[in-house]
Amino acid sequence: MSLPRGGYPSDDRQGLVPSPAAPPSPLRSLLLWGFAALAIVCGLLALGVWQVQRLAWKTDLIARVEARVHAAAVPAPAQDTWPAITRAKDEYRRVQLTGEFLYDRETTVYAVTDFGAGYWVMTPLRDDRGAVTLINRGFVPTERRAAESLAAAQAAGPLTVTGLIRMTEPHGAFLRANDPANDRWYSRDVEAIAAARDLGAVAPYFIDADAAANPDGYPRGGLTRITFPNSHLSYALTWFAMAAVAAGMYLCFARHIWLEYRRAQRSAPDA
Repeated sequence: MSLPRGGYPSDDRQGLVPSPAAPPSPLRSLLLWGFAALAIVCGLLALGVWQVQRLAWKTDLIARVEARVHAAAVPAPAQDTWPAITRAKDEYRRVQLTGEFLYDRETTVYAVTDFGAGYWVMTPLRDDRGAVTLINRGFVPTERRAAESLAAAQAAGPLTVTGLIRMTEPHGAFLRANDPANDRWYSRDVEAIAAARDLGAVAPYFIDADAAANPDGYPRGGLTRITFPNSHLSYALTWFAMAAVAAGMYLCFARHIWLEYRRAQRSAPDA
């Protein structure tokens, strides 16, 4: 037996120079990562399906609201039906109400509209049955908020108001809370306004009045903004795309690991 340089035998059978071991199978690792990837993909797909369902709901909601807004006016809900009023069923329904305005208990609520900053003019209306409903008569700019300016649009006697039902806004707007003690209002909170003006029981909603022919154009009614953000389709596509990316990343990872394993197998000597 010949000795290589250094005087050590080169025969593998002597156990002095061990043969490279066969590479371990990556199957277990790929299965574990595969289950994790499957859970992620299923979660992303579920979010996408949820957004598709939300899209169907929002589309139906918009269609129902559009139908209410353009329908003929019906009598405003009677007092005995107030407990059954809901946002989903009644908001934006076009109604009509006849009664007398209580101008001495009017409230102005800060607003920002397409005409700039100013105030909504919220005036209680008492109908012939004694029930009180807050009417948003419309918008006035800041310089017309004074009582003497508002008096120009105050008509005496019974009046008929047509407009859209809007639900109370109990939370402050513009990052500010209502301050009844100082008569500063930032949201149309029906209950709080009724308490501050000693109106007693009032309807749990207010009515956005249609545009009226006021002498100087104010208050300017008919400014109800009906907007429903509808980005559910883009959200759904985003979640589905993320699911596809996650699945693709796992497949690329698995392919790379498997190719490396096969390459190592071919490099290993036969046992």
